[in-house]
Order: sequence, then C-alpha cells, then structure tokens
Amino acid sequence: MTQSSNVQALTKVFTEVDRKRIEAAVKQAEGQTSGEIVPYVVESSDLYEEAEWKASALLGLVVLLAFVLLHRLTEVWLPVDLLGATIAVVAAAVVGVLLARHVHFLKRFFAGRKLMARRVHQRAVEAFVAEEVFDTNERTGILIFLSLVEHQVLVLGDSGINAKVQQHEWEGVVRVIIDSVKKGKVVDGLVTAIQQCGQLLQRQGVERRPDDKDELPDYLRIGDTPEP
Repeated sequence: MTQSSNVQALTKVFTEVDRKRIEAAVKQAEGQTSGEIVPYVVESSDLYEEAEWKASALLGLVVLLAFVLLHRLTEVWLPVDLLGATIAVVAAAVVGVLLARHVHFLKRFFAGRKLMARRVHQRAVEAFVAEEVFDTNERTGILIFLSLVEHQVLVLGDSGINAKVQQHEWEGVVRVIIDSVKKGKVVDGLVTAIQQCGQLLQRQGVERRPDDKDELPDYLRIGDTPEP
C-alpha cells in the first residue's frame, strides 16, 4: 500500500532528525513512569466538505447580490448579460470551494470549532484503537493526538491513566503543542509536551514498576486524512 499525499507531505515536515528527537523524548518520559506514550499527528482530521459548501454559497451569493444592487440602485453599466452574470456567480462559487479547501484559516472559519472538535475527537478515537493504545498490562497507554489544520490536540488515556489523571490536567500539555503549532515549531512543542506528560504522570503516581517494559513503540505515528 502506498502512502497518501498527506502522509508523504507530513513525512517531509517531520524529518528523520525530528522523529528521532520525538522518539527520544518518549523514551525519556517513559523512563520516569509506567505510562506508554503514543504521539500521533495528522494534517487534518476531516475534509470538512461542509466548510467548502458554506464558502461556495457565500461567495456566490455575494457576487449575485453585487449584480442585483448595481442593476437596481445605480446607473452603472454592466458589460454582461444574464448568462454572463450566471457564469460569474458559478465561478465565484467554485472559487469559494477552492479557497475553503486550500486556505486553512478559511477552512477553520467556515467549519467552526464545534464541528472540528467532533471530527478531531472521532479521528483521535480511531487512532487510539488502530494503534492499540489499550494493549498494555496495566492499561497505561496514552495517545497524544495532534491535528494540524484544526490547531487542536487531544490527550486520550486508557483506564489505568484516567483513574489517576483527570482530563483537565492535560490542559498544560495541550496548550504547549497548540502554541508551538501557531509559531511554526511543531516538533519543539511535541518534545516539550511529551516531557511534561512524563512529569505529570510521575506526580500523579503512575509510577514505573520494577518489571516495567516498553510495551508500545516510541516512534511518531503519522496518520492520513480521511478520504472523501
């Protein structure tokens, strides 16, 4: 199976050196605790076709209203007939789709935070299952899930983690990554967040056992954007 273009693009963003830094951070953090940390990155958790249609409808409507207002309220001569106006509206609608598809801040604007939060959570749960984060003896797996387009991060812990760490306690870890994404320093943010994750687990009593072993691989997972 070949990698999708999204996976290939992210593989270039996270160089071999970057991935080794992240893997080393995971090893170091896990040396302090029995938690098993799984970093996972996707470019986007969804295509957000709803955002494209909203942008399309808005831009098409703006062009249509411009034609109507110019015709009704001014003496401005329009060098197009009804067919030309229709073509202009359709072209504007197509441009709206393309802008929402390729300009990330427009995609976020038209998708809205609530929709993005739902899709990111769904994609994170899928990653949690696909990577078998649940497959540890003491149920101490943790997924750090980053969706780049949305600027959203989720930390999902297995039952052994959730018994000792409340969801709100991950807020510091999440904030470090989001701030770093906005500054264009994704790798630095992930490394720092992983270190903080290990420290938090240690403080909350997720202690490393004498017989503890590395149950989940430490490398960065790069996931795909769902297909249409």
